[in-house]
Amino acid sequence: MYRSFEELEVWQRSSRIAVRIYELTRTHFDSGLKNQMTRAAVSVASNIAEGAERNSAKEFSRFLYIARGSAAELRTQIYIAYKIGMIDQETKDGLVNELIEISKMLFGLAQSINN
Repeated sequence: MYRSFEELEVWQRSSRIAVRIYELTRTHFDSGLKNQMTRAAVSVASNIAEGAERNSAKEFSRFLYIARGSAAELRTQIYIAYKIGMIDQETKDGLVNELIEISKMLFGLAQSINN
């Protein structure tokens, strides 16, 4: 078990993705897409933290699924950023692959909490 959400690898990886998105969108980005991407990226890690602090397995699981939805939202926005030339393929592939892994981790953690 864990003592705090900061110890969870999925939270750590989600936080790194949020920082990476802020770094990528700092310049040369459409403000609307930038806002959507940064909000979705921050939402993943934030929902993990909020759910973990609820002291209820049911609530934690619910917030993990919300975080998973935000990860899917961010993946969609990354695909769009790539298609309109805001990020290159290597960056897109790296971010998408990491978000897929995070999504799998969120699902696995939610399943383990529910059992």
